[in-house]
Amino acid sequence: MNERNLGPSRRSEVEPFIAMEVLAEAAKLEAEGRKIIHMEVGQPAAPAPQTALDAARKALVSGRLGYTEAKGILPLRRRLRTHYRDTYGVDVTEERFVVTTGSSAGFNLAFLAAFDPGDRVALTAPGYPAYRNILRALGLVPVEIEVGPETRWCLTPDHIARAQNDGPIKGVLVASPANPTGTMMSPAALEALVQYCDDEKIWFISDEIYHGLVYQGQQACALSTSENAIIINSFSKYFCMTGWRIGWMVLPEKLLRPVERIAQSLYISAPELSQIAAMGALDATAELETVRAGYARNRELLLEGLPRVGFSELLPVDGAFYVYAKTSGFSDNSYNFAKAMLHETGIAATPGIDFDPVHGHDYLRLSFAGGHEDMKAAMQALQNWMA
Repeated sequence: MNERNLGPSRRSEVEPFIAMEVLAEAAKLEAEGRKIIHMEVGQPAAPAPQTALDAARKALVSGRLGYTEAKGILPLRRRLRTHYRDTYGVDVTEERFVVTTGSSAGFNLAFLAAFDPGDRVALTAPGYPAYRNILRALGLVPVEIEVGPETRWCLTPDHIARAQNDGPIKGVLVASPANPTGTMMSPAALEALVQYCDDEKIWFISDEIYHGLVYQGQQACALSTSENAIIINSFSKYFCMTGWRIGWMVLPEKLLRPVERIAQSLYISAPELSQIAAMGALDATAELETVRAGYARNRELLLEGLPRVGFSELLPVDGAFYVYAKTSGFSDNSYNFAKAMLHETGIAATPGIDFDPVHGHDYLRLSFAGGHEDMKAAMQALQNWMA
């Protein structure tokens, strides 16, 4: 009798998300009674805004929560339309919005609807590791393009043109403000890249989950340039709702029905409770701007304090809530450095190899989304440790 060997699929052979593994190690230390300052994950210390909590409480008291249409409840999509009109000056019909189970579901849906197995999709290096992991798991080919100071760590049309010499590029994925760098494309640079993709018949996917968290420069929405752009956003970052797992997409007309069909089978719908809470969050501007001001204080603290303890090279932090710091002055292995720092100082941070397999051993990402007192304690602990 022939025996069949059972094992995991080849598509599951993706790299681990190291930030989450650092979080797990930090949780073990906390369970042992250690005080840990979490700078490894991009999770706001602030709770969901009061308007979101009030809306959720009212929904819980009213009784039944259930499935919604796959695209999300119409009142939320209408409210998002108003948000885009007020924030960016663009008018998008509510039909082009799809509410998702976090931005992660948005990436899955975009990749499945826009690409076929073997298609090549351009990304920045350094960049968010889940992009390449999801692409590979779906049988797509991430084309990681090294970016640097000459373009402020942003992709340009020239980058894409050169990458096309090695094979067709079917998609370009850009985050601005970016993770892990915090850098942001200028409106003109974003417009040029989006227009190039339109001219070349390349899908442009704009990760805008850090919009609202901007400290210098001007954020721009890709929809201002092209209706073909695929926009992915989330209530996790600016709106402080990571655990609610709620996000949204803005789609070109030709992808609406494909995304809806896929979403019906993969997710049925985003949680109704989270959708109701998200509607409340969109009315919390004053509270959320206070939170953003706290991030700005933390940013200044790190930008002043990190060079004093030896991190002499920091990438520009235009937005988001990360500092991407070079560690090569005192370590040639940021993974080992981050591990030692966690165990010896109680500060959890993510080594750069999570974001850049080639050069990431020289970098460390530190999140300043935590409370200000924690950030001050972290700077003091680093100063004592590295003295």
